[in-house]
Amino acid sequence: MTRIGRVDLIGGGPGPLDLLTLRAWRRLTDADVVVMDRLGPVDIRSELKPDAEVIDVGKHPGHHPVPQDRINALLIDRARAGLHVVRLKGGDPFVFGRGGEEVAACLAAGIPVEVVPGITSAVAVPQAAGIPVTHRGVATAVHVVHGQTELTASTRAALRDEQVTTVILMGVSALPRIVADALRAGVPADRPVAIVERGHHHDQRTTRSTLGDIVLDAGRTRIRNPAVIVVGDVARADLLLPSAGVANGVVP
Repeated sequence: MTRIGRVDLIGGGPGPLDLLTLRAWRRLTDADVVVMDRLGPVDIRSELKPDAEVIDVGKHPGHHPVPQDRINALLIDRARAGLHVVRLKGGDPFVFGRGGEEVAACLAAGIPVEVVPGITSAVAVPQAAGIPVTHRGVATAVHVVHGQTELTASTRAALRDEQVTTVILMGVSALPRIVADALRAGVPADRPVAIVERGHHHDQRTTRSTLGDIVLDAGRTRIRNPAVIVVGDVARADLLLPSAGVANGVVP
């Protein structure tokens, strides 16, 4: 009888290999199969076992070539064949990563599954631009939002609260709607906003503006995914330094 394999759901963080946890690295280098997203540490391919199968299921905005139920089936199928399967995601599997759905599918199929946490982009990407999502005397709470969903009452309240940092993931295409909704909800037009593109990568870029001007500024600078939107006083350019002198998390 073929032994049952296992599935590890691994959070790959924002992309650089050295931001993987030690546990994630060990599981990846032991894997027989890696089911990989578009974002995260894609350079790990060179560190995998020579005979490891790599399956790309990456999504692009508006284009999801491998539906979630097919991804679930891939994990289960390979594990039932007795293989060690790693599902590699960017960020953390349980922060808008559908990790819960994949865990539930594996458990329902009788497949052993473990989640290895990763550094979520909700914290790591602002940090790469020198933006702390909390800061004593400035922000005492963080509200994380999926940008493709309608703003809820709690999100509108968070945006209005000057002590709360609102972090919006996957929100670039929805930015005009988000801004219009926030302004209608009474959020001040001068509330600071920063958009950090490709955090922790060599081509990282930060656009700083205000809620009233960010749509125009984002269009002018041609903001593109992947990007994280930060709304709140922590996004001020002069929060940590007199000028915007923080790059990739390093203060000169």
